[in-house]
Amino acid sequence: MAIDKRPLTARSVIASTLLGTEPPSMSAGALVRVGEIFGISEGTVRVALSRMAASGELEHGEGHYRLGPQLAARQRRLSVGRNPPLVEWDGSWETAVVTGPGRSPELRTTFRTTMGRLGLAELREGVWMRPANLDPGREGWDRSEVSGSVHRFVSRPGPRTDGRSLAAELWDLEGWAADARTLEHELETLTDALVGEANVLRPGFETSAAVLRQLVTDPVLPTELQPAGWPAASLRQAYEVFDSAYRRSLAVWLAR
Repeated sequence: MAIDKRPLTARSVIASTLLGTEPPSMSAGALVRVGEIFGISEGTVRVALSRMAASGELEHGEGHYRLGPQLAARQRRLSVGRNPPLVEWDGSWETAVVTGPGRSPELRTTFRTTMGRLGLAELREGVWMRPANLDPGREGWDRSEVSGSVHRFVSRPGPRTDGRSLAAELWDLEGWAADARTLEHELETLTDALVGEANVLRPGFETSAAVLRQLVTDPVLPTELQPAGWPAASLRQAYEVFDSAYRRSLAVWLAR
């Protein structure tokens, strides 16, 4: 797997900043200051804000910009990545079998994206599974591209099926773990270096966004199925420490 560090445009800086802010609302002036960290001019930031408000990505009122419905939903997904809705695992597996009629390529892509966000992986065409250690009522099952299109079951592998082998068949666990360890090392290095300076805030911003995307793709395996040295918990812990330090440093920068 390759770590996803996307190039940052004015739009992506604005979106990522608000996605990482609670509540997700900031003044135009503060967002302009964030843009300065990346060498983005005030005019470019303000044009991006206007376009994002016009498209519904942002809402504007009382001098502040806040996330529109679509980005607010994305913020909820990122929050779930940081704190998955776990339930005690009893050894069973959540299974969904596609039963609906054929779909267009576009609808198939939307369906696969939604199933991935629900934490399931495709064992074979039309059969999706995961350990049943996530809240079965989690957000996403009620979406139109899923409801009415699948039959959901709780199943248990037979005695000859090894749960760890099944998990490794569903997900690229080695690749995910390697990327997670790389990101965890970057977080630890950046946490030590954060002093409120733009030359540290920029790579911290980029790494923070990459970590959140990584956590969203975590298969969230129960302890019994995790490979030795599985880094998900330590990555989350390192991110929480980093995030607190980054927020303090960013506040210092914005107050100047």
